[in-house]
Amino acid sequence: MKKFIYTLLGSAAILACGTFTIASSQSQTQPQSSASPLVEPSFVMPGTTKRIIPDNQAQVQLSYSPVVKQTAPAVVNVYSSRTVRSRGRSDFFDFMFGTRQAPRERMQNSLGSGVIVRENGVIVTNAHVVKGGDELKVVLNDRREFIAELIAQDEETDIAVLRIDTKGERLPALRVSASGDVEIGDIVLAIGNPFGVGQTVTSGIISALGRTNVTDVSSFIQTDAAVNPGNSGGALVNLSGELIGVNTAIFSRSGGSNGIGFAIPSVLVARAVDSALSEGRIVRPWLGARTQGLDSNMAAALGLDRARGAIISDIYPNGPADSGGLKERDVILSVDGKAVNDDSGLKFQFATLKKNQRTNIRIWRDGRERTISILADIPKESPKRDERIIDGYNPLDGATLVNLSPVLAEELGVDPYLSGVMISKTIRRSAASANGLRPGDILVELNGKVVTSTRQAETELNRVKAPEDFDMSIDRGGRIFDVPARYWPQEN
Repeated sequence: MKKFIYTLLGSAAILACGTFTIASSQSQTQPQSSASPLVEPSFVMPGTTKRIIPDNQAQVQLSYSPVVKQTAPAVVNVYSSRTVRSRGRSDFFDFMFGTRQAPRERMQNSLGSGVIVRENGVIVTNAHVVKGGDELKVVLNDRREFIAELIAQDEETDIAVLRIDTKGERLPALRVSASGDVEIGDIVLAIGNPFGVGQTVTSGIISALGRTNVTDVSSFIQTDAAVNPGNSGGALVNLSGELIGVNTAIFSRSGGSNGIGFAIPSVLVARAVDSALSEGRIVRPWLGARTQGLDSNMAAALGLDRARGAIISDIYPNGPADSGGLKERDVILSVDGKAVNDDSGLKFQFATLKKNQRTNIRIWRDGRERTISILADIPKESPKRDERIIDGYNPLDGATLVNLSPVLAEELGVDPYLSGVMISKTIRRSAASANGLRPGDILVELNGKVVTSTRQAETELNRVKAPEDFDMSIDRGGRIFDVPARYWPQEN
């Protein structure tokens, strides 16, 4: 996921619209519709350019109020609390006498929105709203408060699923539109709690679809309905009262709404909720192939009429693409009948599929189009992670090693096509830390031998009897480095 997406304030162009930090609890207000009426007091008759006055009371009273009354009770506030520890400022006496102040603790609260999607208390919100929270609290539209349990979250799609204990009570819930049947120009309402002022409703239209240049996975709905910090995790609904998206980010240079907001499509939300409830985690089917978008020059070289689709540059062994017969240099044009314009769009289309769902993929190969059937599957943990904490008199003492797999790579947010042994953690003031090793480094060689597994790496470390002869190479961000071996003295 692009890192600048969720910068809350400042000069960044894309801002999260949800994690509004607060110093104290915010008062809750009853929802008030600030939406415009369907027909303005002075409107244009179809087929004419003349503005006329409404000629009956019904035209004057057209309103979004019925939709708001139907949907607003299912939109909640989500409070995330975490303890922040900070060390007191040192002064002259601390320096002279070697003393220092004890760490100070303070409670930091952030506020976002959420949507009840199951009557038994299942709530969907944004992952960045709940990230790092020690305690999650949900406040309903009627001001009742509940402690929430985090079922699952996925930072790549920015979706989190919560649950509250309703003691058997059925709560108002929104029906999630699983079809994703929306069009540019459709009227929508955004419901949330911007800036902690209380539940607010804004109106607008869908101004664009399939915005894939916001994150690496999602394909966002773009709307001009005003959304601001605090709206994240809130509902984007159509005039039928269906949830068509979950608000997640805004395009802004000032931190306020500039009329360009982004929402996660409901089809992806529905898959995430089903996965969280059935698997206990949010899993996304994948193609098992490394792809990239095409520019006009690449498209012309391949014989395509225009730049479209995503070209395969590498295939993961035994993955869905490999099993389905896809090849390198194939260009994927559509998935399940839905056009693919770039790499992010391809990932999104696969993320909306169900596990073990068979789907047709339209590809361009050898100058003509073909259709190939693919069985969508989730990434596998192969090989097993086999996590090992290294200790002993060696330069990796204090490092935790794991075997990379597509599943682990997804969890860690690294390239799922990487393989080998990775350093996942290092202990402060350890030999590994002193040698400059960092989480994310991949071990390439130990004493001239290629590292293939954590077991083999640990065996090689234990085999070395003369530490001064030790040498090691790592891969950091695609570059190979030789690491000088330094050691901590052995304790008696």
